[in-house]
Amino acid sequence: MSDVWEDLQWRGLVHQVTDHALGKLLDEDFLTAYCGIDPTGPSMHPGHLIGVLTLRRLQLAGHQIVPLIGSATGMIGDPSFRSEERQLLSEGDIEVNVQGIRTQVAALLEIDSDSKLPAIVADNGRWLRQLALTDFLRDVGKHFSVNEMIRKDSVRTRLEAREQGISYTEFTYMLLQAYDYLHLFDEHNCRLQIGGSDQWGNITEGIDLIRRLRGETAYGLTWPLLTYDDGSKMGKTDARTQVWLAPNLTSPYRFFQYWVRTEDADVGMRLRWFTFLPRERIEELDQATVDSPERREAQRVLAWEVTAMVHGPAEADRAQRAAEVLFTEAVAELDEATLLDVFADAPSTELGRDGLDALSLVDALMSSGLVKSKGDARKLITQNGASINNRRVDDVERLLTRDDLLHDRYVVLRKGKRDHHLLSFR
Repeated sequence: MSDVWEDLQWRGLVHQVTDHALGKLLDEDFLTAYCGIDPTGPSMHPGHLIGVLTLRRLQLAGHQIVPLIGSATGMIGDPSFRSEERQLLSEGDIEVNVQGIRTQVAALLEIDSDSKLPAIVADNGRWLRQLALTDFLRDVGKHFSVNEMIRKDSVRTRLEAREQGISYTEFTYMLLQAYDYLHLFDEHNCRLQIGGSDQWGNITEGIDLIRRLRGETAYGLTWPLLTYDDGSKMGKTDARTQVWLAPNLTSPYRFFQYWVRTEDADVGMRLRWFTFLPRERIEELDQATVDSPERREAQRVLAWEVTAMVHGPAEADRAQRAAEVLFTEAVAELDEATLLDVFADAPSTELGRDGLDALSLVDALMSSGLVKSKGDARKLITQNGASINNRRVDDVERLLTRDDLLHDRYVVLRKGKRDHHLLSFR
C-alpha cells in the first residue's frame, strides 16, 4: 500500500486520467509506467523535468518506470499544439541529444542494476527504425480513423492555421507514439503512460490501440503544462527561456536564478512539482509567501532544492553564495566563471589595460554610462552612491588601480543600490 495517488493529486500533477480506477491501482497494485522524452533539443529543460520527477515519485512508490527517449520520433517532432512545423534534425544531431539526455536521466533516476527496482531507459529507435512501412500501415494504420485524428485539438489547431497547416510527416506522429505504447505493453507489460496535457490525444490513441490489438486495458495520466505568464507553453526554442539542465548550456548559477525569479503566485505549485519536500514543509513555505513575500523564502528553497537535485548540493551552495554576495564586498571572493555568470545580464565595457592607473572613478562612471556627466559622477561619489567592487567610495579624486582588478581583469562599478556595470580590461 502507498499513498502516491493522494500525493500526486495534492501536488497538482493529476490533470486528466483515462480511468478513475488508476488511483487505486497506483496505491494497491503494481504498474509499469512510461513517459516519453523528446530529444529535439540538446538537453532536457524544466518541462521535461516534471515528467522525470513524476516517474521518480512512482518509482519510490514501488512501481516500475520506463523513461522513453524518442530518437526515432525525434526525427519527426511532435506537432501537438505547436504553431509551426519543427525543423528536422539530422541523425547525428539527434544522437548527440539522446546521449546527453540519457546521462541526465541516469542522474535523476535509479537505473543501477543494484537498485531494488531500477528504471528501464528505453529508446524507440530500437523498434521504430525496424518497421517496414507497408507492414506498419497494414497492422497499425488501419486502426486509426483520419476523421478522429483531425478532431484532436493538437492537430485541429494546426489544420485551422492556413499559413502553416500540418505535413504528413507530423500527422503520422500520433500513430508512432501509439505504437510505442503498444510495444512497451508487449515488452514490459507497461499499462500507464504519463505526460503533459498536450499529450492527451496521443496517449488515448495508444490506449485504444492496445485495446483493439491486445484486448487489454491501459491507462493515461497527464499534468498541466508548464507555461509562461501569458499561458503559452514553455518550449525549448522560445527565446524567453533558454533554460537547460546541461551546465554547459545553462550554468548552475543561472539555473539557480531561474527558480529564484519564480513569481509568488507560482512558487507553491513549483515546490510541489519540482521538489520532494514533504507536504508540511511546502505548506510552511506557502504561508511564508503570504506573510513575508519580500523575503522570498519559498523561492530560495525552491532554487536550492532543484539546483542541488540537478547539479549537486555543492553547486547549489555555490550558486546561493553568489546570489547572496551580489551587493556585498564578498563579490571579490567569487571565482571568475561565477563572477561572469553573476554579471552576465549587467551592461559591460571593455577598456585597454594601459590607461588603467590613470583612469579616475569619475571617468570610469562616465565610460560605463552609469552617469551622464562628470558633474553627475562627482555628485554620486560625494553622496556615497558609487562603489568599486561593492565597496563605497567617497573620494572624487579616486583612481582605479591594478589592486582593484578582480582576477587581474575586472572591476565591478555600482551606482546606488542596484545598477551594476562590469569593466573588463584587456
